[in-house]
Amino acid sequence: MTTQVDIREAKQQLSHLLDLARAGNEVIISEGDTPVARLTAIERPNGSKKRVAGLHEGAIWISEDFDEPLPDDFWVS
Repeated sequence: MTTQVDIREAKQQLSHLLDLARAGNEVIISEGDTPVARLTAIERPNGSKKRVAGLHEGAIWISEDFDEPLPDDFWVS
């Protein structure tokens, strides 16, 4: 379903318009009769899966000398 609202009305009803977009509706915001923006929900990658911290623990490591200064020959071309 598509809903078209004037920008002045959109300012007053933003929360309601966001609810419409989350429900899968498209909202067109216009200035007078001229459409200027489309409000739609953002789809998450991987559907609605949330990220889990620590899922791949140990997969990445930092070397002991990570914070050490780089050698001079690194900076010379």
